[in-house]
Amino acid sequence: MTEHEHVRVAVIGSGFGGLGAAVRLRREGITDFVVLERAGSVGGTWRDNSYPGCACDVPSHLYSFSFAPHPDWPRTFSGQEHIRAYLEHVTDVFGLRPHLRFDSEVKRMAWDKEKLRWGIETSRGFLTADVVVSATGPLSDPKVPDIPGIDSFPGKVFHSARWDHDYDLRGKRVAMVGTGASAIQIVPAIQPEVSRLTLFQRTPPWVMPRVDRAITGAERWLHKQLPFTTQARRGLLWGIRELQVQAFTKRPGELGLVERLAGRNMARAVKDPALRAKLTPDYRIGCKRILLSNTYYPALTRSNVDVVASGLAKIDGSTLVAADGSTAEVDAIIFGTGFHVTDMPIADRVVGAEGRTLAEVWRGGMKSLRGATAAGFPNWMTIIGPNTGLGNSSMILMIESQLNYMADYVRQLDVLGGRAALDARPDAVEDWNDKVQERMRRTVWNTGGCTSWYLDASGRNTTIWPGTTTEFRSATRRVDLGEYEVLRAPGPSGTGPRTPAARTKNSGTKGAKRVEAGA
Repeated sequence: MTEHEHVRVAVIGSGFGGLGAAVRLRREGITDFVVLERAGSVGGTWRDNSYPGCACDVPSHLYSFSFAPHPDWPRTFSGQEHIRAYLEHVTDVFGLRPHLRFDSEVKRMAWDKEKLRWGIETSRGFLTADVVVSATGPLSDPKVPDIPGIDSFPGKVFHSARWDHDYDLRGKRVAMVGTGASAIQIVPAIQPEVSRLTLFQRTPPWVMPRVDRAITGAERWLHKQLPFTTQARRGLLWGIRELQVQAFTKRPGELGLVERLAGRNMARAVKDPALRAKLTPDYRIGCKRILLSNTYYPALTRSNVDVVASGLAKIDGSTLVAADGSTAEVDAIIFGTGFHVTDMPIADRVVGAEGRTLAEVWRGGMKSLRGATAAGFPNWMTIIGPNTGLGNSSMILMIESQLNYMADYVRQLDVLGGRAALDARPDAVEDWNDKVQERMRRTVWNTGGCTSWYLDASGRNTTIWPGTTTEFRSATRRVDLGEYEVLRAPGPSGTGPRTPAARTKNSGTKGAKRVEAGA
């Protein structure tokens, strides 16, 4: 990029959210945009997570864009390599490569109140943008616990999302720390080749069977010849998951049947009562993410695997010590300990209109308007923002809903005309979040008796959407100008720095004055 490049829209990240935003911008007739990517290729989390056994736990035909159906998925649940290839395909088909700026990590971005634009400092230079769309994703920055003694460990240490493919695990004594979605895929993948595998389990997960199979050639042929069959398959997968939402959000007690099915799944593979006791959760299923695997439990029964039902407490040389006093001598430590979800590092790099970072504003918990915009950060949007996560369906559905909102946001700026910006009203942000948190109170994620990565440091659920994807799609179909204030650049084309936006039906904004297009 040139030193003083200016674009209408800067998109940050090239995973599903960033590429989806780029496609939607082009469909809206906007070509003056860039996609800033800190790595050297597209893919986001599906580029970074390349550990053995990495795959998606959402069916392939639902884990893809509705505007870019893929009739040739090889399996019902796709592996990492197939999803990454799909994203490369989307990049090429929709002509996105001219907009990509690789190796361009965003170091800092700050709102210029005079010029009504964002100044963005990257590892490759500086640029400005009228609008920023942050699509860095919540599963992009690994979280590694600060374990006493880790700096003196003589062996190999890495996180599952930063897999060291040059390190040979064969014949090694390996510790797997964590029992989340990545760990249950890694354990069965590496168990046959390591000499000893010690799993440090702070909390056991609920694990259901993974109904995975190869998609037949006949099915793939049919989907290619009759595209509506691909849409029908996607629609069926979506509908089933929409019907499941009530149990998660309103009637957690109904999940008892699912718990019994999960218990039977464990009993079939794990015959040792002592091991079963270690692996049996003490919280309602669904409170933490439900995991899918046919190979995790069998792997834990192998003679070279030890399950330590306690978290890792400290490291003394090559000896790992659990909180219960158990010890293990290991050559390598793999952390499957998740990501910075409720404390996303990008928030430290975004400086708003009042000179405060987004991290400072969100210190008491992440809050946004409709999962997209934050008060005091004009013309800044996030994809997969606060309370947009799902516990039972495809995040691509939520991303596409937010792309609808993004598209209408840019349209509203066009209607306003001149140098204008939209800033979410603090009362609108509070009202939206109060309603979300009220709905959250009776969900399984809040009442299930567990501590999960859905909750922030204060125990507030700032991650999950407490409703159906249909409800979210409806809530983000249009931008309600009554929830925003219009900012105008000083000068002949502007009317002043800040004007209440037009009140729209049911906006709940008092005293708002209508701003005519081009005022």
